[in-house]
Amino acid sequence: MTKNEISRRSFLSSVSMLAAGSMITAPAGGFGLTDEKLKVVLVGTGVRGTSFWGKRLVEQYPDILEFVGLSDINPGRLAYAKKYMGVDCPTFTNFEEMVTQTKPDLVIVTTKDSTHHEFIIKGLQMGCDVLTEKPLTTDERKCQAILDAERSSNKNLIVGFNYRWSPYATKIKELLMNEAVGKITSVDFHWYLNTYHGASYFRRWHGLRQAGGTLWVHKSTHHFDLLNWWLNSDPAEVFAYGALEHYGVNGPFRGDNCRSCEHKSDCNFHWDITKSERDMDLYVKNEEYDGYIRDNCLFREDINIYDKMSAQIKYANDVVVNYSLTTYSPYEGWRIAFNGMDGRIEAWLDIPYFKSENMSQSELHAAEMNQSGEDEAQSEPLIVHKNWNNFETVNVPVERGGHGGGDKRLHDKIFKNPEKTDPYDRAAGVRDGAMSILVGVAARNSIESGEPVRIASLTDLQPRAKRI
Repeated sequence: MTKNEISRRSFLSSVSMLAAGSMITAPAGGFGLTDEKLKVVLVGTGVRGTSFWGKRLVEQYPDILEFVGLSDINPGRLAYAKKYMGVDCPTFTNFEEMVTQTKPDLVIVTTKDSTHHEFIIKGLQMGCDVLTEKPLTTDERKCQAILDAERSSNKNLIVGFNYRWSPYATKIKELLMNEAVGKITSVDFHWYLNTYHGASYFRRWHGLRQAGGTLWVHKSTHHFDLLNWWLNSDPAEVFAYGALEHYGVNGPFRGDNCRSCEHKSDCNFHWDITKSERDMDLYVKNEEYDGYIRDNCLFREDINIYDKMSAQIKYANDVVVNYSLTTYSPYEGWRIAFNGMDGRIEAWLDIPYFKSENMSQSELHAAEMNQSGEDEAQSEPLIVHKNWNNFETVNVPVERGGHGGGDKRLHDKIFKNPEKTDPYDRAAGVRDGAMSILVGVAARNSIESGEPVRIASLTDLQPRAKRI
């Protein structure tokens, strides 16, 4: 069967396999469509929605899908999104009206984290499959509601975990699957956000826990999902510490926003949004509609999330993980070490002391977010060190753009090759999304209670020693 002969039915029957994280029994042919394209709607037209889940899909899969509707509470952003994405479809400020009128096959959710559950649940109940940007949601109550909604519907939910799909992360998974250093007993995982990218979370709505659930959920969900997938086990218990010591009320001064601030010359964190045409067109020109300030002061007093975080996570297979997240590091990168019965695997990315890097931290972040696919080929090392033997350096071909090459591979899996068997089981469904955010929720609850929190106490999901 050629791609041009594949019907929309093939896509719809494949979604359930993707959501379950397995494509072994899916029908041949993938998501390619020509007789009738997949009808897609997008709710939430911020930067991630309009670029990664918007413009890129329009440009890369024009023969497979078409956007039949865009929705946002901000009509100005909607108008910009339609032009930026290059689509000719109606726009709506009411989600239910959009779904009722356009009758989509797939709803893509890229709204503020705290509202993900609303559109996921409504989409499922209105007869659509749903694909949501991470995190799945922001607390255990909303998580349980999503679990219940998917179970009671005949539709499916996919969570867009792009980090799993990068070649570097996949090589780590391969080594662990092959027990390169024997049974894993413990892990040290440390992630560093720099004073450019890390600070940006505190300027945006992410600085409010009622909007983003804290960075334990919004950012660390990436890292916890990687751990769950790498270790092929569910988290069982979490004990954590956290504090707000650098941003928010700790600042030496504050202003209304970076544009009008009288402390521009004194603030190392000053960011001139006027230099970004995209941010000006998407956000500044549309402040009048909802009052959202993109260049807000990161020292404003209503910031109520943590900027220092550390957790110990015990897995159902008895692996113990020491994890930390720093939000004001001089550089952005991460390190991880897997301690096994027969040795140790060490991996890292973007640690400047380990390689010569000429780009600034802001340029590095821009390169990671770039979706052009025009990266220069390069490689990054990781170390496999077996007991009583010399270490081995494994060089992994990598890309910097599109989150280390993960973005395009995730898209291709969803829209082009869902039926293709993946030996690394990188597709993620509702259980994966739940388990990743529940680590962050448990960490947040642990900080507040001073006690360890069991994952099984949060929802009706019971941790499994073996994930799949």
